[in-house]
Amino acid sequence: MRLSRTRLVMGAAAIGAVTLFAWLLAPARASAKHEAAPAAVEVSTAPVVARNVPIYLQGLGTVQAFYTVKVTAQVNGQLTQVAFSEGQQVRRGQLLAQIDPRPYQAALDGARAALAKDTAQLADAHKDLSRYLFLEPKKLASQQQVDTQHALVAQLKAQTEADEAAIESAATQLSYTRITSPIDGRTGMRLVDPGNIVHATDTTGIVVLTQLQPITAIFTLPEDTFEAVAGAMSKGSVSVIASSQQGDGTVLDQGTVELIDNQIDTTSGTIRLKAVFPNSKLTLWPGQFVNVRLLERTDENALTVPPAALQRGPDGMFVYVVQPDSTVTMQPVEVANNSESLAIVTKGLKLGQTVVISNLFRLEPGAHVRVLAPAPGNAAAAPPATADRSPAPGHQAS
Repeated sequence: MRLSRTRLVMGAAAIGAVTLFAWLLAPARASAKHEAAPAAVEVSTAPVVARNVPIYLQGLGTVQAFYTVKVTAQVNGQLTQVAFSEGQQVRRGQLLAQIDPRPYQAALDGARAALAKDTAQLADAHKDLSRYLFLEPKKLASQQQVDTQHALVAQLKAQTEADEAAIESAATQLSYTRITSPIDGRTGMRLVDPGNIVHATDTTGIVVLTQLQPITAIFTLPEDTFEAVAGAMSKGSVSVIASSQQGDGTVLDQGTVELIDNQIDTTSGTIRLKAVFPNSKLTLWPGQFVNVRLLERTDENALTVPPAALQRGPDGMFVYVVQPDSTVTMQPVEVANNSESLAIVTKGLKLGQTVVISNLFRLEPGAHVRVLAPAPGNAAAAPPATADRSPAPGHQAS
């Protein structure tokens, strides 16, 4: 009886030990099962899209007036009138200043009087010559008298021509007393006040005029872009965009390339180019620094992805591609152009594939993902179709 009770106690203890062991192993099994099927990583994605992408070359430029004219006096005299306001827009031929014209008007009147006098003498000499020519066959006038009269007529004729030249000179000097604008432009600060005596030798000038519409920008590009720019210009006009340097990329104006400088700067290894802008809204101003983007070409039907999708690994650039079973694979890619908003992929992707653009640091090949709904106005999902031609930089995971 005692043996049966002992066996019963030992059996109960064994059953309890087995139950306790099973209870202790249950969390471990649950944990192992959890590790085998980790939770899906929440990610944002973007499709691989084909689009026409303008490729730009970017350089730093300085705005210059299309024409700059320092207006100076061409004759000596008292400045009697300044007919412009500082900062005024003036037209070609508009009066800017007036120099006292009276001395030059008097000189013109004297030249005209001298012409009238010599013209009268020439007329009288012509009449005398006619008389001598009539009398000479009758031996009533000598050959010497005829020759002398011919010479006098020629002398007086030359004198009248000199008088006409003196009139033109005096008229020109008189016209210089009325100083007009040689261009359509804007006046700067007044450099001399009315009442002062100005001279033709003065270097200060009266005012500086600048033509702002159109306006130009001088900018530089690396010398290795010369062939691309020259090739683009050989096909027609090349458009350029001037934008602000404030960091917001505000477009100030659009124009065309006028020329490439005739030599490369060997010191900096750059080429200088000149662009012309209509500047209809006066957003460009002489001396202003701007970013200038030159349209090199347009890549048609290029495969594009947001730059946020690009990662750099030991073997080069790659992206994570979402598979139909909601897992991701690591896909090596080659990138031709990369800007802040767009990357052109030349190898490794196909149209319609989906790439991951967020939570990349949590991913590895084969990881499960759950795609988040795109936020309204998501710039990464719909980047603008532009790109700058530059080496594709490594994009670090974030």
